[in-house]
Amino acid sequence: MTSPLTAAVPKSASAERWTPRLWGTLLVLCAAMFLDALDVSMVGVALPSIGSELDLSTSTLQWIVSGYILGYGGLLLLGGRAADLLGRRRVFLIALGVFAVASLLGGLVDSGPLLIASRFIKGLSAAFTAPAGLSIITTTFAEGPVRNRALAIYTTCAATGFSMGLVLSGLLTEASWRLTMLLPAPIALIALLIGIKLIPHSERDDTHRGYDIPGAVTGTLSMLLLVFTVVQAPDVGWGSARTLLSFLIAAILLTVFVAIERRTASPLVRLGVLRSGSQVRAQLGAMAFFGSYVGFQFLVTLYMQSLLGWSALHTALAFLPAGALVALSSTKVGAIVDRFGTPRVIAVGFALMVVGYALFLRVDLNPHYAAVILPTMLLIGAACALVFPSLNIQATNGVADHEQGMVSGLLNTSVQVGGAIFLAVVTAVVTANSHEGASAREVLDSYRPGLVVITGIALTGLLVTVTGLRTRRDGQPRQHTVLVASSERDAARRRAEEAERETADAESVAARD
Repeated sequence: MTSPLTAAVPKSASAERWTPRLWGTLLVLCAAMFLDALDVSMVGVALPSIGSELDLSTSTLQWIVSGYILGYGGLLLLGGRAADLLGRRRVFLIALGVFAVASLLGGLVDSGPLLIASRFIKGLSAAFTAPAGLSIITTTFAEGPVRNRALAIYTTCAATGFSMGLVLSGLLTEASWRLTMLLPAPIALIALLIGIKLIPHSERDDTHRGYDIPGAVTGTLSMLLLVFTVVQAPDVGWGSARTLLSFLIAAILLTVFVAIERRTASPLVRLGVLRSGSQVRAQLGAMAFFGSYVGFQFLVTLYMQSLLGWSALHTALAFLPAGALVALSSTKVGAIVDRFGTPRVIAVGFALMVVGYALFLRVDLNPHYAAVILPTMLLIGAACALVFPSLNIQATNGVADHEQGMVSGLLNTSVQVGGAIFLAVVTAVVTANSHEGASAREVLDSYRPGLVVITGIALTGLLVTVTGLRTRRDGQPRQHTVLVASSERDAARRRAEEAERETADAESVAARD
């Protein structure tokens, strides 16, 4: 496969030793992904201080987190396709600049609504940087060991940012919550300036026939409404008329979106890409992976701070072994995937997650860190190091360059929607098993059903992955054949439909003459 990007650096992207320019490009993309993850994890610890200084209610504080998720999860499909059609470099750099400005505003505002608005804008910008950055990597680094190594480093930065965000927020919040909002701004600005110099130019996709405006509108609205409904459901009730009506409207919009994508000549999402079993397993695996981890972090944070009375920094340090293990393994995962293939690596990773979550069920009000918490964190850290890079590799392998942004948007959408849905489910389960005035023991007992659900989500991800173990060891040749053949069939179908319309028009003109 070739593209304007691969053509610009063919030797660097294929050689055993990468050039300094290629390393610099990768580091800029990693910085953006690091900031996305850092921003998500830092804000949670700062919420009590924000609420106290700005006099915000609990429901308003929730939207400081949910506003980011809404912008991020709702616009990822649009962001991924925009990168393909408008140019990956252009979309990435503009969105990174918006992220820097929104970070600066978030640290300076003095009202809840303005802070929520800045968070929504940051989520919106991340919805464009994430798929654009991933597609720049997959079109710059040749498919195979070189790309696997790059993706392993890239995805490791996301996990490292998430872990470091917990520690940094604990430190910065001691001084001021505003520092947690301001920190990403200078980092994003530096990455932007370096990126302007290093990221290779990419051309627009001139093969498309117009823009899929109806698909963009219905797809974006359906994702926005779905994420909004899931985020609000625990507060307004899963069975309330408002929740059910919102889900119904989201389903109708999604159905209309699918119908549009099946008929348009230049779809926002080419549905044929989902004919690959490997691609579907990657998307479902991403939902289960991130959904289970977000739910786990939520419950464990409540357990450590609310029940055990640990400080924010103490809690962050408890998670640190998982992040450290991910960071230390970044250069090794690519070689492991090269040897064993993504299905096997993902399956092992999910198995480690299941064991780690199940082990945490043993916690009590007097926990033994070395016996229960530390082994759980190490198992989950190893699982994250194996699963997240492998899912990215599996989703992007065998996909044509002009569709890398689309697939990257799909994968990130699966991650965000999975996180939103499963966190809401875990929250609902815990709430259903708790009551006011409960003792510490009763509160702990209400957490256990949530941990069981989290373990079940990870087990589902494992079962989905196991179905792919019957394919060839690396799974890539078959996937490439399916995706390319699917793309060619869809293109042939559209050409046939256009030819039929042109023939009909010609006959109509001839009849009038």
